[in-house]
Amino acid sequence: MLIDIAAPADHERAKHELANPELANPELANPELANPELANPELADFVLPAEREAHDPPEARGLARDSVRLLVSRRASGEVRHHAFTDLPGLLLPGDLLVVNTTGTLPAQVRAAGGLAVHFSTARPDGSWLVELRQVKDKISMPNGRGHPGQVIPLPAGAWLTLQNRVTARLWRARLSVAVVPYLLRHGLPIRYSYVRRDWPLSFYQTVFAARPGSAEMPSASRPFTPEVVTALATRGVLIAPLTLHCGVSSLEAGEDPYPEPYDVPPATARLVNHVRASGGRVIAAGTTVVRALETAALRTPAGLVAPAAGWTSHVVTPETGVRAVDGLLTGLHEPRSSHLRMLTAFAGPDLLARCYAEAIDAGYLWHEFGDVHLLLP
Repeated sequence: MLIDIAAPADHERAKHELANPELANPELANPELANPELANPELADFVLPAEREAHDPPEARGLARDSVRLLVSRRASGEVRHHAFTDLPGLLLPGDLLVVNTTGTLPAQVRAAGGLAVHFSTARPDGSWLVELRQVKDKISMPNGRGHPGQVIPLPAGAWLTLQNRVTARLWRARLSVAVVPYLLRHGLPIRYSYVRRDWPLSFYQTVFAARPGSAEMPSASRPFTPEVVTALATRGVLIAPLTLHCGVSSLEAGEDPYPEPYDVPPATARLVNHVRASGGRVIAAGTTVVRALETAALRTPAGLVAPAAGWTSHVVTPETGVRAVDGLLTGLHEPRSSHLRMLTAFAGPDLLARCYAEAIDAGYLWHEFGDVHLLLP
């Protein structure tokens, strides 16, 4: 079982945990604690037709970023409605708080000889990185189960990657012979899976909120936001607050839980979340990453209060854990048996969520990071 990491009340202590992730997350020190076989037979298992996959960004389909579709579900009434994303300001209420992730996406994929791709997932304070080895064949990227401690992998431009030890069944702790971020910015590509038909520039993987580079993959729920939509939200009286959770590599293979990730809930955001909820407003998370960070920060506080917190989180939100600090969720459409579906079930319940996904398939919604989005309201 993954170990829940509660946020400490003292933000400086939390920063210490971020600098020493083994203190906050024993999985990073002992890979035997990270169970890679967390497939849950209760996850929704549906068939996603190939034509429902977004193969290209909306801009390549002749649309603006904010012209994707928005499925809206309400748990209290059970209703499901269809909107454009630009309708979002009118669907939220004055006094609602939208919490966004300010992480920026890195070009975290480096392709080496022999069809090998290295996905740089998460930076560690000692200069090492968590990386995933994948094999590219006929444009299909699959996990590469090979590798051994001490193995040296040559990368473009004369760089060398040294594998140190396994952290999970898929992630290695490794060290690059040069500074990682400058190297990625010069030689890396955005991580792309087989359903995306070609490489796209990094700008297509950045959100309007991106301020702190560090994510292996884009927090895609925020991709449709534009300055015009943000202005309309502010004019409506919707509050916006930031936090940061640096997204590691995703687990597209069915049934796997998210890997531990670093997060930072600043004091001003924690105070605003608590104030809005105490005042009867709603806290809406822009993305599952925001839910993960806020719910981690609320784990050891009374009545779902959010404390300023930073560190590493392995907390997985499920119907069993419930949600304490977040009322609504804006998110993408997730793959069959994705661990994210358990989080969505915690918001919508299994019956409503199943109906939402059936309607989304029937109505031609598009999946994945370049696809449409879903707003789950209480």
